[in-house]
Amino acid sequence: MANGLEAYGSLMKEAPQDPFLPKEPAYGPSFLDTEACLCSLRDLSPGGGFDIDDSTDEDAGGKNRRQTSSVEPAWQCIGNQTQGVYTVTTGKWFRSEGDGARIDGPIYDSSNGPDLSHALMWDSRSDELVAARAEKFTLFDKACTGINHTTFSTAFYRAYEETKADELPVSAVPCYRPGGIPIEIQDEKSWAKSGCPEGFLCKNNTINSLPQYCPPITECHISRLSGEICMYQGEAMPMGQFEPVVCQSGYYCPPEERGRKKIPCPAGTYCQPGAATPTPCTIGSYCKEKATRQFLLIPLFVLLLLDAILVATLIWYAINRRFRNARDAHSVHRPKGLGAISASMTGYKELPDETDNDHEMMPMNATYMPSRAETWTGFQAMLDLPTPSRSDLGQYDVGLTPELRAFVDSMRKATDATQFGLSFSYNSLSFHPKGAPRPILQNVTGSIEHGSLTAVMGGSGAGKSTFVNVLMGKTTNTGGVVAINNIPGKIKRYKKLIGYVPQDDIVLPELTVYENMLHSARIRLPRTWADVDIRAHVESVVDCLELSHVRNSLVGSVGKPVISGGQRKRVSIGMELAAAPMAIFLDEPTSGLDATSASSIMRTLKAIARLGISVIVIIHQPRAEIFEMLDELILLGNGQTIYEGRGSEVQEYFENLGFQFPEHGNAGDVITDIVTGNGQIYKGAGDVSKEALIASWASSRQSANIKSRHASSIPDRASVKKVTTIQRELLRQRGAPRLKQLWLCLRRAVLQQWRAKSTFWFEMGLASLSGILLGLAQNSRKGILFKGIYNAPLEVLSVASDFSSAPQLALLTAIAIGLVSGAPGVKVFSEEMLLYRREAEAGHSRIAYFAAKNLSVVPRMVCACLHFTTLILLLATPIINWGIAFTTNLVYFYCIYGLASMVSMVVRREDAPLFATMISLIVGILCGAAPPLSSVRDWHMEWLWRASPGTWLAEVYFSQLVEPFRYLYNVDLAAAITGFNLNARWINLVILFAIGTIYRVLAFGGLLTCTRLRV
Repeated sequence: MANGLEAYGSLMKEAPQDPFLPKEPAYGPSFLDTEACLCSLRDLSPGGGFDIDDSTDEDAGGKNRRQTSSVEPAWQCIGNQTQGVYTVTTGKWFRSEGDGARIDGPIYDSSNGPDLSHALMWDSRSDELVAARAEKFTLFDKACTGINHTTFSTAFYRAYEETKADELPVSAVPCYRPGGIPIEIQDEKSWAKSGCPEGFLCKNNTINSLPQYCPPITECHISRLSGEICMYQGEAMPMGQFEPVVCQSGYYCPPEERGRKKIPCPAGTYCQPGAATPTPCTIGSYCKEKATRQFLLIPLFVLLLLDAILVATLIWYAINRRFRNARDAHSVHRPKGLGAISASMTGYKELPDETDNDHEMMPMNATYMPSRAETWTGFQAMLDLPTPSRSDLGQYDVGLTPELRAFVDSMRKATDATQFGLSFSYNSLSFHPKGAPRPILQNVTGSIEHGSLTAVMGGSGAGKSTFVNVLMGKTTNTGGVVAINNIPGKIKRYKKLIGYVPQDDIVLPELTVYENMLHSARIRLPRTWADVDIRAHVESVVDCLELSHVRNSLVGSVGKPVISGGQRKRVSIGMELAAAPMAIFLDEPTSGLDATSASSIMRTLKAIARLGISVIVIIHQPRAEIFEMLDELILLGNGQTIYEGRGSEVQEYFENLGFQFPEHGNAGDVITDIVTGNGQIYKGAGDVSKEALIASWASSRQSANIKSRHASSIPDRASVKKVTTIQRELLRQRGAPRLKQLWLCLRRAVLQQWRAKSTFWFEMGLASLSGILLGLAQNSRKGILFKGIYNAPLEVLSVASDFSSAPQLALLTAIAIGLVSGAPGVKVFSEEMLLYRREAEAGHSRIAYFAAKNLSVVPRMVCACLHFTTLILLLATPIINWGIAFTTNLVYFYCIYGLASMVSMVVRREDAPLFATMISLIVGILCGAAPPLSSVRDWHMEWLWRASPGTWLAEVYFSQLVEPFRYLYNVDLAAAITGFNLNARWINLVILFAIGTIYRVLAFGGLLTCTRLRV
């Protein structure tokens, strides 16, 4: 064993000082103080081991005499123990508390401790103890306190006994790994300046036992490689007596204790590994004693309360609607006979029979007189009245029904005239698209009188739609002149007075019949009208269109209809009539309808024309009954006129060209065959081509009369100026102000959100599921999402670093938000592009519509973000502040919704959800997590990653999860390795918001320019 001790002694010669290891073969009473100074009891008498010279004083007789001091033991405390305590006089000295104490007692004798009231030092010049002066001590000796540190002393005593027994001094071994040699990792100057590094427990470290690094044992080495500190029986375990250990989770090591003590984290706070102070839990969070993370309660409570309120609102709404329907069912007159069968088949409720009202009870001055059989109702009641010679509504005052009178009065108020139709005249209209080999429309001249039902007919490619678009001013770069009421000018100025009903029934399925019309009226009627007047006008339109029984029914979609196809067409027409137009263009209003419904629609249009409103329809192969209703016909072929004139004279015109009409045939079908170049069976000989028909019309007397009428209908300047002034004032008053349109569109959009509750709950469920899954995936980390390299001088004690968990959390968050909000973001605009085009062409404010749709989804984004953020933070428990995480996630939701809106402008509706989800996924991946942003910077591609909102999201997460540990880790090194910036939270959030806004600006640009591309 002696050889083993010698080998150990030689091995430790190069090692740092070990105060627990005895340096002398024998000791008297000794101990280690709180700064690991070795304190031993010394004998100051002349024979006690000191060479103390006699000091002389001159007596009164002038003779010298020797003066001796009394024998008195004293305690010597030295910090630097490389020299034996019994061979030097350095260090701090303290008188013993008692007299005559034995200095040859056992090493652990503490019966006569030091008197700590006065620190002394040995004066070598006078060979005596004098008052201590701090500047005379070395750093090691200056720290000596003379206070017995029982733990240090016990280890020292054990090692002394083991040495005396020729055993290996295990109690003084600096490293626990056999053969391990410690390395000093902090010098005395650093220790004197800063002491134990913040966040560490330096239980045995003093300036005389400086921090050391020891090679770890195998098990602990594996733990460090896996990123964990070594634990033994629930305690953080250093690898040597003097190796600091990071303060373990659930405890904090306050700096004022100089790393000597770890304190359990009190309730209401939490402590992660390396905590120097406990982190207060946010208000409303739950943190038990020794907590390592906080559990958010207030956000969870708010979330549950919000969901409870939403569910309660839905239940209340369902119950209220049920009672309301039951009340209406009891108050409605139940039909009998065939009416009852019809009601049961259609599912529509019949309103009280207004035709049963007792007309005898009407006032004596009432102007309404029931017609002969009251054959028609609504607008079609006009068909029972004689056809006027001119479009003057004064002729109808005596015969109008109450519904028609209400409508006519509203029209008069809106147009400030009794004659509220528009007449159109056009001369040499043409349109030649760029790059096309020939013009689509050319040399079309004619006129449309107000108060007439005019049909535009022709085969496919004849130019019918182009003619109408040119006439309405929808097509640019056209030739020719168009005059409105004989006043030449740009027809686009009159778009607020002109209605257009597209071929497809473009209405909002989430709104009722009445709500669709009311919104159109509020947007387009004169801004001076009160809301009660607007509602009265819409009520009259609903009544006249015979839609009262489905007034409060949802319109529904084509795939999930609620009302019939004919009723949908009437709603589409009603949306234009609600705006009090002076002319209405309709694109194939009978398309997709059965014969009865088609005839009903055309009778309604005929009646509207009788009221004085100009009605122009594009129609294809009308049945005989419909053909007979037409007042005027415009037949086109190859973009040129084949016929224009009275519908009653068209057969005679073609018979004069040699065509024979079957006696019982449908003249409309025959004419369609003729104008498409397929009229050979109706003409025995001669050219029946469209070119021949065009040439025949150009040389006809009717064409010449039209041209001469145009040449003679040039108004004088005074009348033009007068009429223009009146029309300008009329147009100026039309339409709600832009801010009011914003409010109206916002109300409508919010109502749509409410009606589409299933998609809202699906999005909330998906957000909740995403938050739960990601939270569970991160739950095992216990909120520890960053481990770095310890600050100097303890870098060597670092465990395996983890720089990737924080960016990975941001990556998963970005992907999840993209999956949650990508598809819903597309539906904000994707389903309404045709409606937008219809409303924009009618004069609706584009910016008001766009802004309202964006504002309407803000509550939806907030709710989805609340579900996602609360659940992921509740389960993952990262140290990021909930408010910051919520704000960051909400701005990222804002970005993805904007990105999805941009996609919806350029991608077809069917493909847009998939494209938006894919692009959101790509944007999330480009967040700088993998590959790291630092590598991307080396590729000179950082600009691409910085263009992605995911990078700015990840930078916020990284800074919030890393920066709080600056006192413990070298966070600047972590930032350099990952490529993220720290301390730029608000800049990142502003840039995120700016990116989302840029997406919306681009989406608005697409809304203006790309609608034809994506629909």
